[in-house]
Amino acid sequence: MSERTPDPVTIGIVSISDRASTGAYEDKGLPALQDWLTRALKNPIRFEPRLIPDEQATISQTLIDLVDAGCALVLTTGGTGPAPRDVTPEATLAVADKTLPGFGEQMRQISLAFVPTAILSRQVAVIRGQSLIINLPGQPKAIAETLEGLRAADGSQKVHGIFAAVPYCIDLIGGPYLETHDAVCKAFRPKSAVRPA
Repeated sequence: MSERTPDPVTIGIVSISDRASTGAYEDKGLPALQDWLTRALKNPIRFEPRLIPDEQATISQTLIDLVDAGCALVLTTGGTGPAPRDVTPEATLAVADKTLPGFGEQMRQISLAFVPTAILSRQVAVIRGQSLIINLPGQPKAIAETLEGLRAADGSQKVHGIFAAVPYCIDLIGGPYLETHDAVCKAFRPKSAVRPA
């Protein structure tokens, strides 16, 4: 009997940076997101990448466009600090049907294990239509840490990363069935929601 092929998925990845969007420096957010997702997911992925400035109206419109384009998941990086130009959370909340505060709480919890300034980050996660939108930190290292969580020296999971909850959340809002590589990030679903291999 042949193995079931995982559902294809369209994922929006958005790097929000005034300087990178003008070419003043190389964007590291989009490659970091694409690399991590490619390693973590078994599903065939079509990426919709966007590199945009820290402009609230532009961010909101980009998120709407990506949801309308059929992205089941949209991940943003950048613009979540307390500085005047950091408006990603406001732009994200402006297009939300529902908010999921647990994602932001867990990201800050993970980052606090590394830096005390994690309490300054304002990442949010929301649902718009049948899409999950999550604001991630700006640094590639922090992106991987918050998605994967923290492992103990023996490799066991010490603190769960936020991505463990993403596939089931997407199930619940009517999206494709996401399957992960356990070595990178083990997705959690209640037994009743797990599809047979």
